[in-house]
Amino acid sequence: MKKLGFGLMRLPLKSGDGKDIDLEKVKEMVDLFMAHGYTYYDTAYVYHGGFSEVAFRECVVKRYPRDSFTVTTKLPLFGKPDRAGMEKIFNESMTRLGVDYIDYYWLHAMGKDTYQHATEVKAFEYLKELKEAGKIRHIGFSFHDSPEMLEKILTEHPEVEFVQLQINYLDWEDGWVRAHRCYDVATKFGKPVIVMEPVKGGSLANPPKKAEKILKDYNPDASCASWAIRFAASLPNVMVVLSGMSALWQVEDNVKVMDDFKPLTDEERKVLDEATENIKFAIPCTACRYCTDGCPMSISIPDVFALYNNLKRDLRKRQESKDKYSELIKTTGSADSCIGCEQCVNVCPQHLDVPKLLAECLLELG
Repeated sequence: MKKLGFGLMRLPLKSGDGKDIDLEKVKEMVDLFMAHGYTYYDTAYVYHGGFSEVAFRECVVKRYPRDSFTVTTKLPLFGKPDRAGMEKIFNESMTRLGVDYIDYYWLHAMGKDTYQHATEVKAFEYLKELKEAGKIRHIGFSFHDSPEMLEKILTEHPEVEFVQLQINYLDWEDGWVRAHRCYDVATKFGKPVIVMEPVKGGSLANPPKKAEKILKDYNPDASCASWAIRFAASLPNVMVVLSGMSALWQVEDNVKVMDDFKPLTDEERKVLDEATENIKFAIPCTACRYCTDGCPMSISIPDVFALYNNLKRDLRKRQESKDKYSELIKTTGSADSCIGCEQCVNVCPQHLDVPKLLAECLLELG
């Protein structure tokens, strides 16, 4: 299998509604991806409010033979479903996807709390049943927690075949994400790694100017995103690097890099280390949008955070960011409408204190 995977989390939209996916644009992206021999697609029950799975059916399943692609989707435990709830979610995913088996089925966003619930409802045992029944081919989980927690799960569940980890060069030695240490744990247990967020929600495709200059001075022809993709793909225990592509040009850039993939050289790693030293984001949001679906006030939290980060990166853009925020809240909730319910905190893979950060954003953007 080629190492590039198509992440179906950030698909192109026709409007500001996350469910309003532009299927014709997705078909163009899929066709280019498939034409270059790539086959791995990653979606989830919750992506795009459930419409990511539907888009996959319309753009891939209905247009290509079943043996020409593989698909991953995920069972969310955020809402603490019981056995009946898990069965309902799985059956809905099968219907949305339009397939009679799922190649890779993950428990979604495992961490301390979700793992406790998974244990209580025997979620891993449920996945084993699905595999034995031929409804899924492989068992795994995506993960956002400590290396110690990852070791505990893999020790207690040797049936797990793959682990999906957040890995990028900025988070590699980060004290919170600890991507390097989590990667080492998965490798120690002999579990191949699927990489998510290699470009950190797109932020590494457009790093601060100082970091961008360092990368461009070394190789003017390489996109900043390509450095991030190559960093992840260069790791020997990585099976697939997912890229959450939103436009055809992003597919073109990614396949250009991966068609003729070359691991990073020692010299390139030094360049990347220098660039990393010049990258800081005020709010380390990856724009996964897990927080938005359940927001009772319809606040477009990742977009607010992106405007705040843009302002902090270049204070000359203060008025531009304020103007864009004014436009944003014409169709979404404003930061000051947050009621502090913390549903966003409970689902945030980066463990951000979203209500507190929204209040900070309001001071600069409101």
